[in-house]
Amino acid sequence: MPDVLPPVKPRRGVLGFLRRYPTIAIGGGLLLAMLCIAVFAPFLWTKDPTSLAPALRTREPGAQFWFGSDMLGRDVYSRVLYGARVSLLVGFSVAFLASVIGLTIGLFSGFIRLADSIVMRVMDGMMSIPPILLAIALMALTRGSVQNVILAITIAEIPRVTRLVRGVVLSLREQPYVDAAVASGTGTVMIMWRHILPNTLAPLTVQATYICAAAMITEAILSFIGAGTPPIIPSWGNIMAEGRALWQVKPYIVFFPAVFLSITVLAVNLLGDGLRDAIDPRLAKKL
Repeated sequence: MPDVLPPVKPRRGVLGFLRRYPTIAIGGGLLLAMLCIAVFAPFLWTKDPTSLAPALRTREPGAQFWFGSDMLGRDVYSRVLYGARVSLLVGFSVAFLASVIGLTIGLFSGFIRLADSIVMRVMDGMMSIPPILLAIALMALTRGSVQNVILAITIAEIPRVTRLVRGVVLSLREQPYVDAAVASGTGTVMIMWRHILPNTLAPLTVQATYICAAAMITEAILSFIGAGTPPIIPSWGNIMAEGRALWQVKPYIVFFPAVFLSITVLAVNLLGDGLRDAIDPRLAKKL
């Protein structure tokens, strides 16, 4: 009998992938826009974000100051666009460093039983402290700078990556192909490199997106309370901290950096959700 309905052609290529996973398209597009803003900030009709103009302080948003000016006469628009560089740099750096260090520790901890009991007790002790409190304590021991902020947040996020990788390794090391590699005389390092590591990259990639979003929020909190980047470096947390005293009369000083921070975190989270759906076949909407 002839087919009543024409055969459905599967969508292939980049467009088909993006239509199947719209969250990746939306999150990736928003994140790409923020990256372009951070990279091309000097060419987007900005001014020097640190230049002072006391005679033009607390001006409302208008033609001269698109996002208004703060209490020192600095252009809020320029400071918000340049502040994207700090947040994105901190988020990507923390996600990369925490993923690499946590992956290394988790691999050896999950595959080598002797190291597991020692390493994981240290990780459990670090996880008992909230990340923001641990980051504040680490920043109290050093001076405020972007590098120290990245280091403090990275140390606070390493235990979570380690536990994730360890859990994946514990399930992978019991697989038959690992037993076959051990029986054939393959070394431990080679087994971890060829059989264990490739299977941990998918969940690690998804976890890295959430760490990136959490790192940007933590950096904003540290800067807001004065424990993060120094005031001379524009960041979204610094801008909101400087405008909180005038929140009731000049809310735009806090509003614009808060909106940019929310959009960036939302973009990273959407990208992570889309990658999770695309990587895990059990969450696929269409088989």
